[in-house]
Amino acid sequence: MSTSATSPRAGAAGATGPAAFDLDAPWRLHPQVSVRPERFGALLYHFGTRRLSFLKSRELLTIVSSLDSQPSARAACTAAGVPGRELPAYARALERLAAGSMITPGDPSFPTDGDA
Repeated sequence: MSTSATSPRAGAAGATGPAAFDLDAPWRLHPQVSVRPERFGALLYHFGTRRLSFLKSRELLTIVSSLDSQPSARAACTAAGVPGRELPAYARALERLAAGSMITPGDPSFPTDGDA
């Protein structure tokens, strides 16, 4: 079975209302997920569930790859250069990845700038 995290930009114009995904929470790539970068974005394979997901944008690949090093998904989006008006679309893509167990909640004690 495969899922697809489509390009968030494609749905950004029709975005209405906030996404249910918590952008302010820490997230990380599931330890059983392997990422294979491709020209179109990336392939994600979960060895535990045997699910395959497609990231159809390089921006989403950058975000997913940096989740471990950022205190929140919002910070990962900001670091990847995602404009605020496009955050709801990226939140929906991340929400689909979380629903498929490709990403999981991260460490809530992630050090902030003041804690380091």
